[in-house]
Amino acid sequence: MTFSEVIGQKEAQERLMQMVEEGRLPHAMMLCGPMGAGKMALAIAFGCYLLSRKSESSESSDYSDYSESPMLRKLEHPDLHFTYPTIKLPSMSADHKPVSDDFAKEWHELIMDGPYFTMDQWMQAMGGENQQAIITAGESDDLVRKLSLKSSQGGYKVSIIWLPERMNIECANKLLKLIEEPPQQTVFIMVCEEPDKLLETIRSRVQRIDIKKIDDESMIQALVEKRGIGEEDARRISRLANGNWLSALEELQIGSENEMFLDMYISLMRLAYQRRIKDLRKWSEAMAGYGREKQKRWLTYFLKMSRENFMYNFHQEELTYMTQKEEDFAKNFARFINENNILAISELANRDIRDIGQNANAKIVFFDLALQMIVLLLQK
Repeated sequence: MTFSEVIGQKEAQERLMQMVEEGRLPHAMMLCGPMGAGKMALAIAFGCYLLSRKSESSESSDYSDYSESPMLRKLEHPDLHFTYPTIKLPSMSADHKPVSDDFAKEWHELIMDGPYFTMDQWMQAMGGENQQAIITAGESDDLVRKLSLKSSQGGYKVSIIWLPERMNIECANKLLKLIEEPPQQTVFIMVCEEPDKLLETIRSRVQRIDIKKIDDESMIQALVEKRGIGEEDARRISRLANGNWLSALEELQIGSENEMFLDMYISLMRLAYQRRIKDLRKWSEAMAGYGREKQKRWLTYFLKMSRENFMYNFHQEELTYMTQKEEDFAKNFARFINENNILAISELANRDIRDIGQNANAKIVFFDLALQMIVLLLQK
């Protein structure tokens, strides 16, 4: 995989290449940024570039279209190691700690299909949509074993760690020791969305590189070239996606998840406004039937839609990012989200995202949310 397959992010690419060319490549770095910005795509492209070099002192080629070996094209290079959250399947023994190699086939199929994907897609690939995926202590032991081996090609060894914030504490402590005393010619590239959840001792030992949202022109160009849509439609989708390629792909899908999320949002608000407690209980039970990852995504959508409805009251088009269907609802509803309740609504959503992530009872979480909205919608 080359940098030419990364959508936008030219500034980040230049920074990475400059570190290599100036001989100051850190042994551990962390790419941080919003979902859909292309952090994983950038990490894989950079990892492939490093593996295409024989050593730190070798000449650098044109990184935009450097030639790849068949192993790199297929992402099967023996010195390229992936670490990612996993789940425990019923077929696994009680004392087995799941590791990435348990799902190597599913992972390879996913990334070969494209480096832009969601946790939900990964959960579906593993066959465990209702579980919480983590990186176990067994993974760190496995990584120590792999990286202790000499490079098979005489160059770098690259370890790409997707969502290191999902490491349990035992794994995080073991990884810390590995980062403090890294094997020779080893580069760790962490792809992180919530760096604050990582141990401070790990954050302090890696070089953080913040990845911005994809710029509009790169997004439009990718939509036209990769998806074959007209430039005008590409501009509209780019604006709605707001720098998130995954959101852009969702906009292209008929009957996307966001439409269902909007229906659940509208249902909640109407039932709360009408104080229909029995129906709100049924609503909360329906929400509890979704997997936890989907519940967290809906809460994130709830947070976004509440913000968009609040901004809609200012009647400035450049401040809002809604589909036509979302805007049609906002025309009559937006006045109920105002300066008196927007902060409380935001705090409520963030609390519920945290609680769902900590395996709280979903029925209780969503019924409480529904009851709280009855009160908050009255605050005009």
